[in-house]
Amino acid sequence: MRYDCLIVDDESILAEATCEYFNMFGIVTAYVTSADECEHFLKENEISLILLDINLGKTSGFELCKKLRLTTQIPILFISARSSDDDILIALNIGGDDYIQKPYTLSILLAKVKAVLKRYGNHNAAEILEFGQVRIDRVRSRISVNGVEVKFKTLEYKLLCYLAENANRVIPKEELFRNVWGDLVTADGTLNVHIRHLREKIETDPNRPQLIKTIWGTGYMLEDGS
Repeated sequence: MRYDCLIVDDESILAEATCEYFNMFGIVTAYVTSADECEHFLKENEISLILLDINLGKTSGFELCKKLRLTTQIPILFISARSSDDDILIALNIGGDDYIQKPYTLSILLAKVKAVLKRYGNHNAAEILEFGQVRIDRVRSRISVNGVEVKFKTLEYKLLCYLAENANRVIPKEELFRNVWGDLVTADGTLNVHIRHLREKIETDPNRPQLIKTIWGTGYMLEDGS
C-alpha cells in the first residue's frame, strides 16, 4: 500500500492522535512505535515522508535515520522533545530534512508535512523521470545510470530531481537555494560542488557536460534532449 506519511514514535498515544488527525485531512498516514517496525513497514509499503522521533526505546532515531539513508532519500522530519543545538545539528547533518520540537501543534505540523510533500512532488508528479542515460525512480528514491544503480547523497538527490522536474529551463541559483536547500544564503561554492558531484555521477565526460549545463551569471539547466 502507498502512504503519504509514516510516523515513527514510541509515544503511541501521541502517534495515534497525530495519525488520525492527518488522515482526517487527506494525508494517508500510518504509525509504528519502534525502529524494527519501521524497517518492516517500509519493506511492505511505499512511503512519501517519515516523521521520526529521536528516542525510540532501545534504538536512537539518529541511528535509524543513518541506516535508512543508505537505501532511501525519502524526506525525514525529526520530531523530538529534545531541543539542544547539538541534537538539531546532528539530525540535519545525518540526512534529516527538518527538526520539529515537541509539543507540537497538530495544525502546524500538518502544514509542514503538506509543504514537504508538495515540495518533493509526491502528489500528482511523475513517479519516473528519465533523461539521457539517467532514470530516477521517485517511488523507491533510486537513481540508475545506464541501468546501474548509483548512490546519491540527500542533497544531491534533491538537486538532481529538481533539475529534472524543470528540464530544459534555466534555473537561477537563487531558486535552487530556495527550493533545494530551503534558504537564500547558501554559498555559490556549495552549489558548485554539488553540481560537480552530479556531473561525475551522470555525465559521460564530467569536464564536457552534455546534461547539466552552466548558464554563466544565472544558474543551471538540465537538457533532456527532447
